[in-house]
Amino acid sequence: MQTEPAPNALVRKLSAYSSLAFDDVALLSSMLSERVRNVGPRQDIVREGDPPEPPIIILKGWGYRYKMVGEDRRQIIGFLVPGDVCDLSVSLLRVADHSISSLTPLTYAKVASGTLGELCAHSPEIGLAFTREALVAAAIQREWNVSLGQRTAFERLAHLFSELFHRLNLVGLTSGSSMDFPPTQTDLAAATGMTAVHVNRTLQELRNRDLIRLRGRSLTIPDLAGLEGAALFNARYLHFGSMGAPSAGTGRPTIAASPAARERSLNTQHVVSPAAPIVPG
Repeated sequence: MQTEPAPNALVRKLSAYSSLAFDDVALLSSMLSERVRNVGPRQDIVREGDPPEPPIIILKGWGYRYKMVGEDRRQIIGFLVPGDVCDLSVSLLRVADHSISSLTPLTYAKVASGTLGELCAHSPEIGLAFTREALVAAAIQREWNVSLGQRTAFERLAHLFSELFHRLNLVGLTSGSSMDFPPTQTDLAAATGMTAVHVNRTLQELRNRDLIRLRGRSLTIPDLAGLEGAALFNARYLHFGSMGAPSAGTGRPTIAASPAARERSLNTQHVVSPAAPIVPG
């Protein structure tokens, strides 16, 4: 009797975008066991202007993408949490156009482009899942642009907390209404285009309305619907549970019962090769 591989954050996440079979889960788990790296907090793992690195997948801890303006102005352009995939097709570019740093102690896997390409070619479901993951990452970036351009300070922070809760819940990293939350107020300021003083005042307002409880590195959201309403948050852009796969927060990949069931599943899917990730061989 085969033992189901323990679901990791990437498997949990990709399972929201496609129906992964037993073999798919095993292949992904094997891929992530190779070329694993560990770094301490606040260390660059990709620097803007350097030759591109192989695709990076976050396994444990938090990271962030950022750009520098001048010598001392940092803009965080995205937080990275376990299960996030960093730039599947970055090796098609000549240089990295932004930097990636660890926020906490971080464990990540560097995936050879050829290995990933072979995996996607072998399994249409894996290829489809990675394609959808990349599309959702782009949707998240668009939503961040809306926050910077149109949302109030209060809405920006409330929206960011709502988004991160959903993303962490998808990969099984929430506990009830709480989640680990390591960004500092300085980090939040760099991510939202606010000053640290403005962030502090806005956090106090969120606390006073009992929409969040922030203690140390733990964030509790007593009323998620209330926080989302205050943020004008709509989770549609995250596309969880809208692609014919399990809903967010189920925490379990879908495993086909047998090779025959796997074949039936593939036969009912659209042809996905034109939409497969652009991964150099």
